[in-house]
Amino acid sequence: MAAEGSTKAVVTALIANLGIAVSKFVAAAMTGSASMLAEGVHSVADSTNQALLLIGGKRARRAPSALHPFGYARERYIYAFIVAIVLFSIGGLYALYEGYHKISDPHELTSPLIAVAVLVIAIALESYALYTAVKEANKVRGNRGWVSFVRHARAPELPVILLEDAGALLGLVFALGGVGLSVLTGNAIFDGIATLCIGALLVVIAVVLAAETKSLLIGEAALPEEITAIHTELVSTPGVDGVIHLRTLHLGPEDLLVAAKIAIGTVDRGADVAATIDDAEARIRRVLPTATAIYLEPDIDRRSVPAVEPAGHSG
Repeated sequence: MAAEGSTKAVVTALIANLGIAVSKFVAAAMTGSASMLAEGVHSVADSTNQALLLIGGKRARRAPSALHPFGYARERYIYAFIVAIVLFSIGGLYALYEGYHKISDPHELTSPLIAVAVLVIAIALESYALYTAVKEANKVRGNRGWVSFVRHARAPELPVILLEDAGALLGLVFALGGVGLSVLTGNAIFDGIATLCIGALLVVIAVVLAAETKSLLIGEAALPEEITAIHTELVSTPGVDGVIHLRTLHLGPEDLLVAAKIAIGTVDRGADVAATIDDAEARIRRVLPTATAIYLEPDIDRRSVPAVEPAGHSG
């Protein structure tokens, strides 16, 4: 369900950005606006990023192999990291270059009304794309705030689209302000300043995305509430005396590895231990379907076993 929502948001953003990119480049050619050109490149970068997210999602669905026994789900993280690089280089750095060039050599805008019309239409389209992303994110974020959702989401697509769409909308506002001030004052330097603002915005978004995706690539644990649910199910399983230690790791957004050492009785038979482990695994999967790989190791909790006095010792 979450994956379907992510795909819908990505496809909506891709269609919107392709149309917006064409209109921005046409407007930039007709007006000579650097901020319009930067916004056109921004839309191309966004469209490329959304295509990369779709490719990553498709490749992540490949069946596990002997070389990759846990599957390819992490490809979604890899492609999300590439998205951050593209946004930083093609979007952010190019806009900063264009802004500097425009301020160094400002020239009057021609047909500014065309730029304004294109920007207004683009704002409407980007608003719809952002609305779709927010609607899909609301289905999975629960009670978490937006900052917490972006920081702790294990599926990268929705946070990426949310940040991209929000950044695109704010960038359009910068461009509209730059074009408007250039027309009102007759000084094209405002167009260059707006372009610099767009570049700085994209660089910041790219750095945030890179940092969050890097953490996912390194490997993040389950959410705290999920770890609590796993622990609760383990200790409530008949035959389990306690949890010695518990480790979780996301192999992918919807693939969680659970590894735990559980305490069992000292007189339990092998068949009883096996039945206890099977029961514990079933309980975990019932409350957390994303736990696709569960490894439970039975052991004696020596922390709770009283020390035995060595034989032959006399008081």
